[in-house]
Amino acid sequence: MNISLQGKRALVGGSSKGIGEAIAQQLAKSGATVTLMARNEKKMKAIISQLPTDNGQKHQYLDVDFSNFGAFKTKIASFFKQNSIDILVNNTQGPEAGGALEKSVEDYQKAFDLLFKSVVFTTEMALKHMQEKKWGRIINVASISVKEPLSYLALSNSIRAAVVTWAKSLAFDVAKDGITINNVLTGYFDTDRIAQLNTKKAKKMEIPVSEVREAMEAQVPMKRIGDPSEYGFLVVFLASEQAGYITGTNIPIDGGLLKSL
Repeated sequence: MNISLQGKRALVGGSSKGIGEAIAQQLAKSGATVTLMARNEKKMKAIISQLPTDNGQKHQYLDVDFSNFGAFKTKIASFFKQNSIDILVNNTQGPEAGGALEKSVEDYQKAFDLLFKSVVFTTEMALKHMQEKKWGRIINVASISVKEPLSYLALSNSIRAAVVTWAKSLAFDVAKDGITINNVLTGYFDTDRIAQLNTKKAKKMEIPVSEVREAMEAQVPMKRIGDPSEYGFLVVFLASEQAGYITGTNIPIDGGLLKSL
């Protein structure tokens, strides 16, 4: 099966590194024109210079701060006054790690702005063109923790669960317009985020970071951490014509880590 996204325009959040960057690369390789969206302008410029343009793509970037919703909202609204997209990948940096007893109401509000309000507003802006065109793909980067919460990620557990249930509701409303909305439940991937979490855990447990990594790998039935490019392959499929009958789903990509159905 050959997947072609030629002629499609994609907006990818958190795409200056890690999973977001890998998604952007695979979308571009499949022919899509990609707009990167993140905070690090220097990194985004470097990534764009390396993205393929074999199909005449004109990639661009949008510098935003997901943690400042007011400024983010202004930037996104301005972007959509001049641009429209066919594929939206909602992805942001994760909130601070920590257990439920360590977090205040203010912490949850910040996480809500970061993980939920930014996703809902960007989707709202993107939907108008998709509904007019009767075609669209929305993919939300979520986490396996919405099914099996991780005790040290209370903020992420809570707010990402809200995102996936909101997406399920919205998928029902826009399916008639040829728009699909799916959530990808992320397992352990070789990213800066995982490295940071492992470092914090190692410090707390007073053990080497290598031991934390080895223990993490041992939990996964495949006995390894995922490569971000593998994540990109899944997103490209969900963004394609071939995935047109898949919507409202939560798809784990975790090497078999989830134990629940």
